[in-house]
Amino acid sequence: MVRWVLMAVLAALPVLLGTPAVAEERVTLGWGRIFTNDQIGDGKNRWRTGSYTVSRVRGPSWQGHAGHGFGDILELRGHAGVIAPANLTTPAANDRRYAGVLSFGVNTHFGWQGSEMALGAELALTGPRNGIGSFQKWFHDQAGMVPPSAAVLDAQIGSRLHPGLNGEIGRSFALGEGIVARPFAEARLGVESLVRLGGDITIGRFGEGGLMLRDVTTGQRYRGIEGTRTEGFSLTLGGDVAHVLDTALLPSGGTVGAEKDRYRLRAGLHWQGERASTFYSITYLSREFVQQPEGQLVGALSLNLRF
Repeated sequence: MVRWVLMAVLAALPVLLGTPAVAEERVTLGWGRIFTNDQIGDGKNRWRTGSYTVSRVRGPSWQGHAGHGFGDILELRGHAGVIAPANLTTPAANDRRYAGVLSFGVNTHFGWQGSEMALGAELALTGPRNGIGSFQKWFHDQAGMVPPSAAVLDAQIGSRLHPGLNGEIGRSFALGEGIVARPFAEARLGVESLVRLGGDITIGRFGEGGLMLRDVTTGQRYRGIEGTRTEGFSLTLGGDVAHVLDTALLPSGGTVGAEKDRYRLRAGLHWQGERASTFYSITYLSREFVQQPEGQLVGALSLNLRF
């Protein structure tokens, strides 16, 4: 029943979001991109091994969260992620199964009683039909890296469509000149269903005056609307804890059991130049399944050039 309700919401949401309170022509306000990979983290090519997310933000204008209501600002997001056992050819019997996830979603960002809100919906596809496993095999072959074996891909999480909903509420507090703290709460329902509490601190001008978006894998925030382009360096710190209600990526009845609680710790460095900017971060991800021997470090990279 819940699945069909979600499908109905997903079908109706683009229509609802396409008619903001004030009918104005939408324009593209910004693009956001973030790439994550454990090869630029701990270098071990395992578990939450890689993802790429791209966001296109559209609306009549950007006036900060407080200046917009529900449906005014839309983020169209595409995400591709690879989750793999520690050994891509002959994984241990107590390791997790391979999973490729491809998702497309729409989120609206707005203000509510001084808080920064995001609400959205997505459709995620798991299994060989999404082509993630085949792409990783081709890419590893071309790069001279060990590709996932046929046995690993054959045993991957099966093809299934997962409708989902997500929401986040946060509030920014200035702690001093160029220092901002932002506690947040998040809930997700879909391919992984969970609730999460956490916070982020920015030291510097990164994200000032713009729209910041959150990466689903690491929790790192990346720019969707550029905002202030003050040259220099900024430091970001953050962390969160999640309680997992259900996950299709670690199905019950398998050889491994999902951890009910997860946490993430992250730090990043952003550099803004006159015509370019770059962001690199490192995130510690705690164990996601009981048999996982340890957590992992995942790197994230975002690069923006202006011509």
